[in-house]
Amino acid sequence: MKDARRLPTAEEIAAINAAHLIDTPLKPADLLFVFGTREGVSRRVDEACRLWREGYFRWAIVSGGVTPGSHLSECEIITSAMIARGIPPEIILEEHRAMNTGENVIFSLPVIETRIGLANIRSVICLGNTWTARRYPMTLHRHWPEVEKMLITVQF
Repeated sequence: MKDARRLPTAEEIAAINAAHLIDTPLKPADLLFVFGTREGVSRRVDEACRLWREGYFRWAIVSGGVTPGSHLSECEIITSAMIARGIPPEIILEEHRAMNTGENVIFSLPVIETRIGLANIRSVICLGNTWTARRYPMTLHRHWPEVEKMLITVQF
């Protein structure tokens, strides 16, 4: 019987990722959609900042509500970190109520419409956790099928 406590090797993880994770080609987009989290915030912010420095988006929306154990919304925590790391605050839209992926999208669409106009967004990069990767573009497509969707994931 194999040891249940054994961790997979880097090679095994790479093979699993190659076989099971979504990999979309990445190109510059109109909007980066940062799905909220309370775990791995710094890794998500690192990736958002890298994408900004490399010119991958013009606008960003950060979505996420207050979760147990915090008095700040996921949006507030992530947005503050993005600004502290150099992303201009004027390009970041904020949604502070969402408690799940569906609400992230549903509550964010009116914010995007008011500030930019949905018709002015043709492409979106979804940024979220590796283990929930498929959920982001699928949920976005359900509520906003017109935009091209790309995906980038992080794990902590």
